Amino acid sequence: MPKTEPQPEPWEYSLSVPHDRRAVTVCRRTLRLVLTVHGLIRVADTAELLATELVANAVLHTKGPVVLRVCWSAGVLRVGAWDADPEPPEPPGQLADLLDAEAGRGLALVRACADLWGWQPLSRNGRRGKYVWCDLNAA
Repeated sequence: MPKTEPQPEPWEYSLSVPHDRRAVTVCRRTLRLVLTVHGLIRVADTAELLATELVANAVLHTKGPVVLRVCWSAGVLRVGAWDADPEPPEPPGQLADLLDAEAGRGLALVRACADLWGWQPLSRNGRRGKYVWCDLNAA
């Protein structure tokens, strides 16, 4: 009978960053380090792209701090960004229609690259806001 490998324990990291464009780079590099340490380098490029889009949207379109959250459970990597604006994100357009656009491709890229994505209202430290997330099946 073949031996099955035990599933790694679930884990979660959160990184709070100020409302600063440089925070996008900090989040991207931190995410790569986390994924490397947990042996998930095979999804790092896609996860970095997704995190970059989510955090950049939060920094560009809202005011206040941003939190990057990365969770692993049962073969699924969830990457999300919380921001202090409770308004829902603009629905993504079709990526093919946005290829020549200089802006507005963020959530279209997320929708195209992630296995699942969504958003939900979420308060944090007494501040109303939203959490935009996406999942990558990495099992």
